[in-house]
Amino acid sequence: MLLSARKLCRSFGDNQVLFDVDLDLQAGQVHALLGENGAGKSTLVKILGGYLRPTSGDVFVDGQQRHYRSSAEAEADGVVMIHQELALAEQLSVEENIFLGRELRRGLFLDRRAMRERSQTALAELETRVNPRARVKDLSTSDQQMVEIAKAITRDVRVLIMDEPTATLTENEVKVLFALIARLRQRGVAILYISHKLREIEQIADQVTVLRDGHLVDSGPMAGRSKEELARLMVGREITEMYPPLTLLPSDAPVVLEAREFVVPGAVKQASFTLRRGEVLGFGGVVGAGRTALIEAVLGLRAKKTGQVLRHGQPVELRHLRDAVRQRIAYLTEDRKGKGLVLNMDLRSNVTLLNLRAHCHPLIDRRREEQAFQEAIQRFDIRLRTAARTAAELSGGNQQKLLLAKVMSIDPEIVIINEPTRGIDVGTKHQIYHFIHELTEAGRSVILISSEMSELIGLSHRVAVMCAGVLTGVLEGEQINEQEIMQYASGIKGVGVNEQRHA
Repeated sequence: MLLSARKLCRSFGDNQVLFDVDLDLQAGQVHALLGENGAGKSTLVKILGGYLRPTSGDVFVDGQQRHYRSSAEAEADGVVMIHQELALAEQLSVEENIFLGRELRRGLFLDRRAMRERSQTALAELETRVNPRARVKDLSTSDQQMVEIAKAITRDVRVLIMDEPTATLTENEVKVLFALIARLRQRGVAILYISHKLREIEQIADQVTVLRDGHLVDSGPMAGRSKEELARLMVGREITEMYPPLTLLPSDAPVVLEAREFVVPGAVKQASFTLRRGEVLGFGGVVGAGRTALIEAVLGLRAKKTGQVLRHGQPVELRHLRDAVRQRIAYLTEDRKGKGLVLNMDLRSNVTLLNLRAHCHPLIDRRREEQAFQEAIQRFDIRLRTAARTAAELSGGNQQKLLLAKVMSIDPEIVIINEPTRGIDVGTKHQIYHFIHELTEAGRSVILISSEMSELIGLSHRVAVMCAGVLTGVLEGEQINEQEIMQYASGIKGVGVNEQRHA
């Protein structure tokens, strides 16, 4: 056995989050680690990678007991971790990030040529065109993820821990990553793979371990297991219908929002669409197609743009997000940690921040604010193990629920949700899908931007598809299927830049 963990426990103060967990990783195998957000997965892998010390229990590498005091000590043993949250220095170049803290030297000086060559080799193995000299801050999120992976494989890796590595990758980049994983397996590398995408687990996993509420609930071979069985093990109950039934939209449903001829330099060439009352309008397309840029331009979050917005048929000026809020339009950003939540702020303040005026008379009414927070906990099933915590301490699923509570505090008529389930477990996905259904049942309208094909198909009345900054088509009815969406997303079908179609 290459790496083993025995009876690992971890507590944060009086709060125990890991209970007597065992894990075995064999050379040349992919071992999937599954569980809902908050199940203890991140705590477990941080112990294995030297970022946390266990409260009790033992870690063994090659049968020898290890007491890692830092990630550097774990990496010296060949245990390398790729974090879900990118750990890159944005002001430095790609090659500087790849060798940060372990720079190659020639005498007293840095051997920049050697670092550049080894960086290029690693990036070439990932089939990415990222320039080693480029600054990380200038790269797309998916390219930054590829840099994280390149950083890991340039080390003398024997155990590779991958925490949600495909969350921001395109479909083609995922294929490249899986090919790399196959090569690493052939070299005898043990891979511990965390993902909420059960289809991926079916493709690549040899073994699977499931955690629930910090406890080990199952571990064994992946062969013969279904996605449905894994989902049941993760959440502790059957999930029979992932997507709620789609409500039939009346033919005379009024238009509540219209965007006309929007152009965003370098991102959107020209796009127009309409949104009707009670509708879910999905936006499909590959990463970088211009979906987020278009919606952010409509909301006034992009300074350089042209286009017109109409609300109930009347022109409105949206120059800032507060203008959108006044129009009862809420935006749930895809970057919940960077733009959606104030991570070092308490939970109550995060919930009421967008609608703070409602709690000021003229000073903040703490009792009323606390009441709103407690109502949000109940409504959105925000699961707290301790009462006083910051947003940073919540699991990804609970952070997403907290962000939902925040944007819904303004009682919006239109809710725009960007990548609603990125890095979210299957149980929370189920809750969010049914919440979206409840919104439309109440007569609200939803714009859904998603890279998950099944989400677009399962939730949308219509799907607007973008390719290279162009809205190539708007699909509805039987047209909403994977093959049709991909043909419009790749530009095989659809209108061109000068033939824009109104949704």
